[in-house]
Amino acid sequence: MAAHIPDPGHDPRIEQLKSWVAGLGAAWSIDPASCAPASADASFRRYFRVRTGHPAHPTAIVMDAPPAHEDCRPFIHVAKLFGDAGVTVPTVLAQDLDQGFLLLADLGSQTYLSRLDAASARPLYGDAAAALVRIQLATRPGELPAYDRALLQRELDLFPEWYVARHLGITLDERQQADLREVFDAILANNLAQPQVYVHRDYHSRNLMVLPEGASVGANPGILDFQDAVIGPITYDAVSLWRDAYIEWDEEQQLDWLIRYWEQARKAGLPVAPDFGDFYRDYEWMGLQRHLKVLGIFARLYHRDGKDGYLANLPLVLKYTRNVAGRYSELRKLVRLLDAFEGTERPTGLTF
Repeated sequence: MAAHIPDPGHDPRIEQLKSWVAGLGAAWSIDPASCAPASADASFRRYFRVRTGHPAHPTAIVMDAPPAHEDCRPFIHVAKLFGDAGVTVPTVLAQDLDQGFLLLADLGSQTYLSRLDAASARPLYGDAAAALVRIQLATRPGELPAYDRALLQRELDLFPEWYVARHLGITLDERQQADLREVFDAILANNLAQPQVYVHRDYHSRNLMVLPEGASVGANPGILDFQDAVIGPITYDAVSLWRDAYIEWDEEQQLDWLIRYWEQARKAGLPVAPDFGDFYRDYEWMGLQRHLKVLGIFARLYHRDGKDGYLANLPLVLKYTRNVAGRYSELRKLVRLLDAFEGTERPTGLTF
């Protein structure tokens, strides 16, 4: 989503940022006046592109992460973990943790989302799958927080709190609450039983960059927004990639890409389920957890944070949710809940 940048005269953070880059010295020779919005995300972080006098980095990105809301240390830590795994992440060129500023290598402005089409999808997703395998192979215990039951549950709880109650204006009765808890418990049981690897948590088309011409073979994609990485279910990032909230592919195409990833992961020795049918079920159930969370997050971004740009993506996320819930008997109660929210009836007459 494009950044909304206040007038510098009314934004002390921008003046603070410009003062910081100006003070980085002759090695960088950054022109503060060149500071221009690069992007913003769904948090308090903002990104600015600056021109420098450094021969290896004619432009660089400044991350503005206000210390009252954001902590740069996880970004720095995960950047090293993923960089050591052999994938392309923004190198941290300079830092000021007290002020909440990082100077980062510039990976360009071409997101996967801006470049994906029928012709480019196979090579781009092939690169993304290969990078994902490298990240997962680098997994070491104790380096990242666990994607444990408490965190997975907190994410699921965003769905009733923000999507159902706040966005739809619906109060669940006791039976509906019990049905939703039952569905959540089934989802969590699946998620927690999956093999555990490094998980980016937002490995999708807005956070993967098509590197500029001249990048070395195997360097694509540039990977951004990894500071919330955890150790968690092995299917999570694959779901983020191919059941993306921002771009839709038909299920046959998704399946082809997913099988290629699964075969590559198995060959590399990753602990994916040996039977693809079992792996696909894990992928679907992990996707359901993610999409229920995303429905809550997009609603919260609108109602709490005033960011309406994500509302247009709700129908696709809801479509993914319904498709999976409708395929498994254990999830039938979720279908009934969704029907009740929409005031529709199933042909079987199963409604509230």
